[in-house]
Amino acid sequence: MFKPQLVDSIKDYSKSKFMSDLSAGVIVGIVALPLAIAFGIASGVTPEKGLITAVIAGFIISAFGGSKVQIGGPTGAFIVIVYGIVQQYGVNGLIIATFLAGIMLLIMGFARLGSIIKFFPHPLVVGFTSGIALIIFSSQIKDFLGLQIKTVPADFIEKWVVYFNNFGGINNYSFVITIATVIILIVFPKVSRKIPGSLIALIGSTLVVQYFHLPVETIGSKFGAIPNTIPMPTFPHIDYTTLQKLIQPAFTIALLGGIESLLSAVVADGMIGSTHKSNMELVAQGFANITVSLFGGIPATGAIARTATNVKNGAKTPVAGIIHALTLLLIMLFFGGLASHIPMACLAGILIVVAYNMSEWESFVSILNGPKRDAIVLVVSFLLTVLVDLTVAIEIGMMLSAFIFMERMSKMTSVNLLPRDENRDEKDDPKALSCYFLPKGIEVFEIEGPFFFGAAAKFKQEMKIIENNPEVLILRMRFVPYIDETGLHVIEEFYHESRKKSIQLILSGVQPQIYKELERAGLINKIGEKNVLTVIDDAIERANEVLIDKRKNSI
Repeated sequence: MFKPQLVDSIKDYSKSKFMSDLSAGVIVGIVALPLAIAFGIASGVTPEKGLITAVIAGFIISAFGGSKVQIGGPTGAFIVIVYGIVQQYGVNGLIIATFLAGIMLLIMGFARLGSIIKFFPHPLVVGFTSGIALIIFSSQIKDFLGLQIKTVPADFIEKWVVYFNNFGGINNYSFVITIATVIILIVFPKVSRKIPGSLIALIGSTLVVQYFHLPVETIGSKFGAIPNTIPMPTFPHIDYTTLQKLIQPAFTIALLGGIESLLSAVVADGMIGSTHKSNMELVAQGFANITVSLFGGIPATGAIARTATNVKNGAKTPVAGIIHALTLLLIMLFFGGLASHIPMACLAGILIVVAYNMSEWESFVSILNGPKRDAIVLVVSFLLTVLVDLTVAIEIGMMLSAFIFMERMSKMTSVNLLPRDENRDEKDDPKALSCYFLPKGIEVFEIEGPFFFGAAAKFKQEMKIIENNPEVLILRMRFVPYIDETGLHVIEEFYHESRKKSIQLILSGVQPQIYKELERAGLINKIGEKNVLTVIDDAIERANEVLIDKRKNSI
């Protein structure tokens, strides 16, 4: 379970697979270059932080991950949370949060939570992903229009107020470069899928700006030269006060990283007809984020778009992802200085396209037109992401989804008094109550569905409708697949109430897993083993015995 896919893949590795991995890895490395720089800048840190993350995390996630073709690195999903941490706690706070998130991901992986984390509600994921997309788009308006604004507020509404107040200072050159970049990214894939459109836009806009000396902001004018070396690792100093402040954003990074990496791995599985190791993937993500933080990088996870590009270009094994990281490293070492000439407007265009692809507007509209409860989760998580905070959006979105799920599940559970001429087709249900003779003094109630805390109130309410106390009450549980502590407690309470009224309680149709829970809670001993039965035939026979004994004793 905790063996990297690379170990399995190299057992039957061949020259033809290597050539496919080499081609895919180089292409994805080139595709990742502008994205790594853009994600670093949009996250509120310097461009090389994005490159360092893409190199180190990309290598580790491919070498130790649970997917054959996963490409790891910085992604657009992290921009919002990373930017917020940098603004509030500084770069050092981000490093600590990334380090803590890595530890959390390791714990999730070793605790085998990989299969659980994939079951996040779809409306919640679409809601906060669409919210992130809108925030990314909003963050690029300054460079898109070339506005001369020293500090752009982090708050969404305040940001747009500042933009509207500065629309008079639009730089037409920046505007044209951004629009041209967007058009190239949309059109060029129809010309060639081997050469990434982002690279064409990057090279083209840089040459035009340098040749014509256009007055637009570049990476160099804003951040200075990009270092062509990777710094030495340093261990972050973490004290208790800092830990208290950063534990929540670190958890958000870990949760978001886990969700996106596993979603990316699932998409890759569908494209190559394989199955990833979810827990190993989480362990690799944790190891990658811990290591990246030591080198001053930003959070990393599986990148869906780059993973898809990797597959489409023929990747066969994790070697392609390793080559992608080495390609980025070579570009950084030998051509990193040239990146300082890239215009910020071009990066804005790239990120605008990334935001559009992230928006999932078709899914958004589909959910919005679907069941109202799902639409509520979608809208709430979207608005909270945009107007408040991603952490709050995930927390409240999960809580809201859980309440809606419990409400739906409680509706699936029914508690009914079964009449002696129960209206069930005997051909469909040979164990219908109408198939049996039921003497007066015996009543049968049936629970259908999971018996958990959401259904407890319904059970209590239905039990109150017993007008004439029967001498024996059979509680039929053949359609109860699950019972929780609240359900067990309610049955115990009902047992004690029945004893006070001299009603003999008999449980029927008790499945093995339910029997174990009843036994663990001590209810088998209280109710009596001979009164807890698996089939209705035995339950009715036992009820008749009790009825005869009661009537004998009353004579």
